[in-house]
Amino acid sequence: MGSSDKAVGGAMLLVAAFVFVYYTTWAIFLPFLPASSSLHTIFPPREWVVRIPAFILLVGLAGIGHFVGSTLLKERQKAKAKARLRTA
Repeated sequence: MGSSDKAVGGAMLLVAAFVFVYYTTWAIFLPFLPASSSLHTIFPPREWVVRIPAFILLVGLAGIGHFVGSTLLKERQKAKAKARLRTA
């Protein structure tokens, strides 16, 4: 089990490094290259540099809000059930 955890961790590290290098090249270095450069064909249009992280942030915040809300509702239901058992 330990070696599979290391393999998964290594794969996650490689993916994160690739995403970092790709996004950094796209957002920071690409504007300094001439428009005729062949690198411009590899990347999406520039407006997506902001849209993609904003979308990921919104989805992440919505997921966190959903988790917190559902946890609060479940705890409230458990407390109500426990109170009913005490009174019964």
